[in-house]
Amino acid sequence: NIYTCPAETTAIVLLAQATNVNATDDANITFYSSVNGNTELAKDFTIPVGDSAALLSGKLVVEAGNTIGVYANANSALKITLSILETK
Repeated sequence: NIYTCPAETTAIVLLAQATNVNATDDANITFYSSVNGNTELAKDFTIPVGDSAALLSGKLVVEAGNTIGVYANANSALKITLSILETK
């Protein structure tokens, strides 16, 4: 998991971007949220070497205790940027 919403908080994910920093291989990723179990928001999504991709087309509401995570086909293949607004 790369983010867990704190207790008594609601968060809005405004931006989720992944960059493939692997020098030789395309990154095959799965981006998920635990809002309703582990819901895959992007599954088996390929990002070419040296490229970036937006992982959300809109906003994502995350409630207290829910998580966001990313799996990749190679260790250290991705850099993830999240822009999150937390409210209490």
